[in-house]
Amino acid sequence: MSAHDSDVHTISPELPAMFDGMKLAAVATVLYIIVRCLNLKSPTAPPDLTYQDTPLNRFLLKSCPQLTKEYIPPLLWGKSGHLQTALYGKLGRVSSPHPTGIRKYLPMQDGATATFDLFEPLGDHRTGDDITMVICPGIGNHSEKHYIRTFVDYAQKDGYRCAVLNHLGALPNIELTSPRMFTYGCTWEFAAMVGYIKRAYPQTQLIVVGFSLGGNIVCKFLGENRTNQERVLCCVSVCQGYSALRAQETFLQWDQFRRFYNFLMADNMKKIILSHRHSLFGGSSVKTIDTELSRLYTATSLMQIDDNIMRKFHGHSSLKEYYEKESCVHYIHNVNVPLLLVNSADDPLVHDSLLTIPRTLSAAGPAKISSSYCTEANAPPTSWGLHIFCIFLQAILWC
Repeated sequence: MSAHDSDVHTISPELPAMFDGMKLAAVATVLYIIVRCLNLKSPTAPPDLTYQDTPLNRFLLKSCPQLTKEYIPPLLWGKSGHLQTALYGKLGRVSSPHPTGIRKYLPMQDGATATFDLFEPLGDHRTGDDITMVICPGIGNHSEKHYIRTFVDYAQKDGYRCAVLNHLGALPNIELTSPRMFTYGCTWEFAAMVGYIKRAYPQTQLIVVGFSLGGNIVCKFLGENRTNQERVLCCVSVCQGYSALRAQETFLQWDQFRRFYNFLMADNMKKIILSHRHSLFGGSSVKTIDTELSRLYTATSLMQIDDNIMRKFHGHSSLKEYYEKESCVHYIHNVNVPLLLVNSADDPLVHDSLLTIPRTLSAAGPAKISSSYCTEANAPPTSWGLHIFCIFLQAILWC
């Protein structure tokens, strides 16, 4: 046998073993990445609550064990904020409900037309009271979104009337009637909806609910004027950022892929604005339109869109002025009704530094509670508070 043949027979048996080792290493690497990305090793824990020791809050904690109970998320994807955001944001539930409502149109003083959907309760409330939830969805959202439909379905079945604001310009089949669309903190349309509900149902009491950007709007609405709090039993804000200026600064960071989310939300805002280009820019010169649209096309962040387009709807001279005047952080301390501020500790959009705002407020305000894990809700003032809390808990868990 030649030396060459000897080498072949000596090396060949080692090759399969080497490839097996590489396969095992590749599998181990993939599993490690999955465990890290899905955050599977993170421990479960009860919500982190901040509140003052008052009779109302003691009653809530005693009546609602979910507030202090360890939260155990769904297996595999439940511990990853990114997967939760992707699955619930795009897909919703496996079978989302389709509650039936009536669309209302409200003319505004500046020529705009606000719309909201009204859903009547599917049964009597267990207390016999007439209670309406006035709901403000997140950025660019409306009553037809999966999480809103799910929330409304739960509420209707438990005897609540629901009024859901459709953000100005968000519905694809509703044309704008003025050169203006929704902004981060404009409360005009929400105020018009609440005013309609109060006039149409003189006996009803209100529960104010806001999701994300909607949480900023409802808290700002209540804090702008004390009369806005009349007939309001309580308010719940879910996963908002409180300060647009501070939030946008964190949106430019790559930590938790916020810069990527920023790009996706900016792209969605572009689509909404471009779908209404004739209403928004029709009265301008051709040169102005071309300039505005060129800036819009090249924008890669919400901050750029806000600076070039959004702030101008209300005549703000600078981006900083726009963010300062549209953020609820400057109004929320005026809210005197029971207020629950809910944030998720693994929210990829809301930086942990922003949660100092609700924690500081809750520690100072006796009727306010902030929760910063994944899902808790509410601080109502009367004996039916437990039931209101439970409807929020169910709906937020399943939205």
